[in-house]
Amino acid sequence: MSEVKKSRWKVPLGLVATGVAGAAVLVLRGCWHRKMSWPVRYQEHSYQVCLGCGIKRLFDENAFCAYGPYSYDLNRLIAQDNARRQSREPDAPQQRPA
Repeated sequence: MSEVKKSRWKVPLGLVATGVAGAAVLVLRGCWHRKMSWPVRYQEHSYQVCLGCGIKRLFDENAFCAYGPYSYDLNRLIAQDNARRQSREPDAPQQRPA
């Protein structure tokens, strides 16, 4: 009667591989921005800050939801939002100087 020797390394290697894969996803993805601050008002705009990494996102107070891209530079977000608003508004008649 010969017994087949089973490897005891299958389970620990599987756990290690899963842990390494999870760590790689975390490193490559970074922060998931799950915990955002309450809206903060600045120059006629509201924004939220991620409490994990500090990235900012604009916030619509009327709809009470965040919108647009994430960025660390708040002035760039405001400039992009102003450009988006101007492109949406109907063209007003141009006034000539007197």
